Amino acid sequence: MKFQIPENYNALTLREIFQQLQLPKKDLHNLNMSKEIKVNDKNAKLTSQVHAGDHVYIPTPDEKSNYLPSYRFAQIYYEDNDLAIVMKPKGVKTHPNDLKESNTLMNHVIYTIKSDYVEPIHRLDQETVGLLIVAKNPLMKKILDRMLEENKIDRIYKANVHSLLPIKPQTIDAPIGKDKFHSNKRRVSTTGQSAITHILTSRMVKENVCEVDLKLDTGRTHQIRVHLAEIGHPVIGDPLYGDSTLRQLQLNSYKIEFIHPLTQEKISVSLDDEI
Repeated sequence: MKFQIPENYNALTLREIFQQLQLPKKDLHNLNMSKEIKVNDKNAKLTSQVHAGDHVYIPTPDEKSNYLPSYRFAQIYYEDNDLAIVMKPKGVKTHPNDLKESNTLMNHVIYTIKSDYVEPIHRLDQETVGLLIVAKNPLMKKILDRMLEENKIDRIYKANVHSLLPIKPQTIDAPIGKDKFHSNKRRVSTTGQSAITHILTSRMVKENVCEVDLKLDTGRTHQIRVHLAEIGHPVIGDPLYGDSTLRQLQLNSYKIEFIHPLTQEKISVSLDDEI
């Protein structure tokens, strides 16, 4: 990892910075033993104090992802040395379930991005279109995983649902578990995992069709689809939780926004951005 120390980290040691980012103790120990850390091209240690503007190099574990290249390009909306935000097309799985598969998003990403390590930070349903974050090294994966867990990454979705009127802003706090009668479905269940979806705004886009903006605090399988169906407004084109006979799910991962953990810059990417 190469980055320039932002003002927020001025006069901290590298150890203190990565402790703030909650890097696991095992990784901190490995960095503490490393002789490859550099500050302004000079050898340094994890205990070295750094200042705003310093250029830092942190070695990362030499791990590789096992995805086969698809020889198809992925659309990249944002990329730096350590992470990328990519587009997942409709009908494409986020990652393979079998290492022999070669037509998922991660197969496209490893062909497109110049990195032997690419791993998704979250996942999208196969029929959902939109933006997804990818880590380009194992340390950034662990940092972003923790940020997602602590709700420090905003994921905004748009869905079209049938409704006679705009749907009022609300929070749907309903745990989700497996449907014991249908192995590929989920349902609201008191014994399920915590699941929180916020309906932020909505607008009528045509007669009986309402576009809803949603924000996730959690990322359970089919969460938006289950929660919208639970309040009587299943996503249009959803054959699992609605009455659609076609797989034309009108749901997309529209916007991703967070503070970059290393540079402390605000990263904000939406489907409206030109690439």
